[in-house]
Amino acid sequence: MKYVIILGDGMADYRQPSLGGKTPLMLAKKPYIDALAKVSEVGLCKTVPCGMKPGSDVANLSVLGYNPHDCYTGRSPLEAASIGINLKDTDVTARANLVTVSDEKVYSDKTMIDYSAGEISTEEAKELIEFLAKEINDDVYKLYAGISYRHCLVVDNGVVAGDFTPPHDITGKPVKEYLPESEQGKKLLLLMEKSYELLKDHPVNKRRIANGKRPANSLWFWGEGTKPALEKFEDKFSLKGGIISAVDLLKGIGKLADMRVIEVDGATGNYDTNFSGKAQACLDAIDDGLDLVYLHMEAPDECGHHGDAEHKIYSIEQIDEKVVKPVIEGLKVRGEDFAVLICPDHPTPISIMTHCSDPVPYLIYRSNTVINSGATCYDEEQAEKTGIFIERGYELMQKLIKG
Repeated sequence: MKYVIILGDGMADYRQPSLGGKTPLMLAKKPYIDALAKVSEVGLCKTVPCGMKPGSDVANLSVLGYNPHDCYTGRSPLEAASIGINLKDTDVTARANLVTVSDEKVYSDKTMIDYSAGEISTEEAKELIEFLAKEINDDVYKLYAGISYRHCLVVDNGVVAGDFTPPHDITGKPVKEYLPESEQGKKLLLLMEKSYELLKDHPVNKRRIANGKRPANSLWFWGEGTKPALEKFEDKFSLKGGIISAVDLLKGIGKLADMRVIEVDGATGNYDTNFSGKAQACLDAIDDGLDLVYLHMEAPDECGHHGDAEHKIYSIEQIDEKVVKPVIEGLKVRGEDFAVLICPDHPTPISIMTHCSDPVPYLIYRSNTVINSGATCYDEEQAEKTGIFIERGYELMQKLIKG
C-alpha cells in the first residue's frame, strides 16, 4: 500500500461577499478533486489544537501525525533545521523576515507594508542577509540566510521573549502596537531598528525601487523557539516517508523526522511554482521505494496572505489539474493499492489575510474501496454536511494509514 498526502496550504476559506458568498474552493474549477469526493471519505478535521496559534508549523505537524502539544517548541527551530543550523540546547531561534515598512524616521511610527518585501528573490535576499550578518553577528547573535524573505536568527544562551507578532498578521497596520516590550524582546527590537538603517539605502533596495518593486528595508523577528526533537517518521508509522515542499519550515520538519526531503527545480512557494514537477517528483519517489509522500503546496496560503482571491482560486485549479490528476492516474498505472489524502493545514481566509483555527475539509480516497460520505464535491460546506469530524488533527494520519 502506498500513501500520498496532497496539502494545499491555507486552501480553506470563509464565504466572501466579493465572491458571491462563496469560498475559493467552491468557485475553483477542480473536476478531478470533485469527482474523487463522490467516492471518498470527506469530513472536517481540527488541525490546530485548542490553545495553540494557527501556524503552518503546528498544523502541518498535526497532519503529519505528530501531536503538537508533545513536540512543538516553536516555528523557527524547524526552519533552522532545514537551513542546516546545528542548534545547541541553550540556543533560541527566531524567524527573521525581510519586510517592507514605511519610511517614518521613528521605527515605532512605521507601518507594515509587506511581510515578504514583494516576494524578494532568494538571490537578492542572500546578499542583504550576508551584508547584515557582517554588521550584526557577534558572540550572541548570528543571522543565517534562507529562502526569499524567510531567514533565521540564532541567539546564544537566549530567552524566548514571547511577545513578537507574525508580520503577515499586521499587513497595512502601524507596528507600534506590535513591538515587543519584554527585556529580550527589546534587545531584538534594537536589531530590527539597526537593520532598517543599514538596509534603507542598500544598492539592492535602490535597484528594487527603481524597478518599481518594494524594498526589503527591515528585519522583523517572530516565531521564536528552542531545539526540537521529533520521533523518526519511520519508527512512528513503520513507513518510509518523504516531503516535497518549497519552504524551509516543511523541509525542516522532514529533516527532523528523518524523512527524505526532495528538491524540485522551479518550486517557488507561490502560484508560479512548478506544480507538474512536484507531481512527477512524488511519483518518482514512490518508484524509488518510499511508502508515503507528503506533497506540500504553499501557493494558496501566500495568496490568502495577500488577499488575492483570483490567484488563490487559480492555485487550487492548478493543484487539481497538475498535481492531483497526474498523481492519481500515475499511481493507478503502477498497479499497487494506494490511498490519497487531500486537505489544507489550516484556513487562510482572504478577508483577514492570515491563518485561523477553524477545522479544515479533508478527503481520503482509496483505490480499493468506494466510500459514499454524501459529498457531491470538495469544499468547506460539503465537508461539514457529511457530519464526519476528527477532533484531534494528529489522528488524521492514522485514519489514512489504517482506515
